Amino acid sequence: MFGLQPKLPVTEEERQWVEEGFRRLGRALGEKRMRGCAVIEPTDEFFPDPFDRSEAALEAIFGRVCGYMHVDRSIVELAVIPDTSELVEMLPEYSLKSDGPAGLHFGQSADEKPLIGIRQSLLKEPMAVVATAAHELGHVILLDGGYLSHETPDMEPMTDLVTVYLGMGIFTANASHRYRKFQDDRREGWSVSRLGYLPEEVYGYALALLAKQRGESDPDWAAHLTTNVKAYFRRSAAWLERNSPTLA
Repeated sequence: MFGLQPKLPVTEEERQWVEEGFRRLGRALGEKRMRGCAVIEPTDEFFPDPFDRSEAALEAIFGRVCGYMHVDRSIVELAVIPDTSELVEMLPEYSLKSDGPAGLHFGQSADEKPLIGIRQSLLKEPMAVVATAAHELGHVILLDGGYLSHETPDMEPMTDLVTVYLGMGIFTANASHRYRKFQDDRREGWSVSRLGYLPEEVYGYALALLAKQRGESDPDWAAHLTTNVKAYFRRSAAWLERNSPTLA
């Protein structure tokens, strides 16, 4: 109305970083991979296996995420990391605000496969398990594939971004800000925690840019985004209708 431009939920610096990130991933992995992948949704269609918090259920989820991200399951080791393990203290965490790492990644060596560890307590939350698995498999793709190094300044944010680029962004975006109800003998309430390195606003723009690049004007999969992410996605999509960044 009145010729007002839609307002982006991200800063100009964040917008440019996302767009340059798509260019970098396009050069590394190919735009065809982004345009042709399925956007994975939290439905029985994509995850038909029952989830009972067991290691077998974790394996079923992990195998599906490997398939969706085109990572050969046989070349990656998977382990459940107890919350009290010393590994939790040793490695960089896939988290910004939590009580410890959600997932861990040991890179590939000459005689060992990459190892991905999922924190045991995370098995209570299948959505967060998928998000963590996707992020850690992003490390396998980008780090073990030689496209990024641990010295790359934005290595972790780029690993979050590749989950969007390869169709797993609903899970990582929704898990980036989690509300959980708790209750004990003395009190009850809500706690907030975050997984990953990108804020909801940046995920919203990245998902809108993904849809734009794939020619999806109103994708059905956006219905699965959390309230905040969906709002940021809609605002970004409206802005992108009037502005077409060049990613070539």
